[in-house]
Amino acid sequence: MAEEEIFDQCQNPAIRLDRRREDLHKVVNQLTKTCLSGDCFEHLAPQPIPLRDNTIAIIKQARKLIFPGYFTQTRIDPVNLKYYLGQELSELHEMLGNQIILAIRHDCLRYHDSCVNCEERGLDAASDFVKQLPKLRQILATDVNAAIEGDPAAKSVDQVIFSYPGLFAISIYRMAHQLHHLKVPLLPRMMTEYAHNLTGIDINPGAHIAESFFIDHGTGIVIGETTRIGKRVRIYQGVTLGALSLPRDAGESLRNTRRHPTIEDEVIIYAGATILGGKTIIGARSVIGGNVWLTSSVPPDTKVLQKTQQPIYCEGGICPTQE
Repeated sequence: MAEEEIFDQCQNPAIRLDRRREDLHKVVNQLTKTCLSGDCFEHLAPQPIPLRDNTIAIIKQARKLIFPGYFTQTRIDPVNLKYYLGQELSELHEMLGNQIILAIRHDCLRYHDSCVNCEERGLDAASDFVKQLPKLRQILATDVNAAIEGDPAAKSVDQVIFSYPGLFAISIYRMAHQLHHLKVPLLPRMMTEYAHNLTGIDINPGAHIAESFFIDHGTGIVIGETTRIGKRVRIYQGVTLGALSLPRDAGESLRNTRRHPTIEDEVIIYAGATILGGKTIIGARSVIGGNVWLTSSVPPDTKVLQKTQQPIYCEGGICPTQE
């Protein structure tokens, strides 16, 4: 093959690539136009926003402090425990403070809040959060014990802490709820959605959940923002503690009202049950059976069950005619 032909074969694809790259310039112009038009969603601001990866790192760091020795390669014993906790706590405080500052500053700039001293507010919130870690440890210990007491398949505390998705979701919820209580924007929901993504358990950080809470299996559970759950409650997979259907334009007017049910102490809710409405109260020590649908209150010490369905047995592929 002549040298001139080889040159043409190399040159022509390069020319065609340049033409395609010119098309990219047009796309960039179109994207820029849509971003500046206000018709699409974007985040154009002089300050960065909290990052999901950093939020996940905060969760992992906090779990190392709540359950020392479970989620670290470091050997911990009574001699070095204090030094280990001090190092890990300092790191958590710095990581959390930085992300809270970004979250607060984001709201100030994007929504024109009258914020002053975003950095000081962020560091104060981080300090308030870490001060609650001993209390968080204590209440999560009751959740671990509830799993041991409520699930015969739980072979040990270690198994529950390492592998139970319910405890994982509850742990993250309790951290997020504390930040929600401190009025930290963005981060609490980012945290619980991380747990939701991994476990299928969706707990809004605004929900109030008392001690000794046990989620068995867990996949498909939804617990809404204004739900209140008492002590020693047990729920199974597929349970929804939700709000009644609302008109399309009612979201804003009902944003700060009770929309989700109250579950009193020692209630058991079996798989697939749905309990809706802010006025719905499930009385203490009641049992809600599988697949039950409730939009009204239940008195204490009540059992609510679905009417037993009559099974149909088909022999040889022939089913009897139903009356």
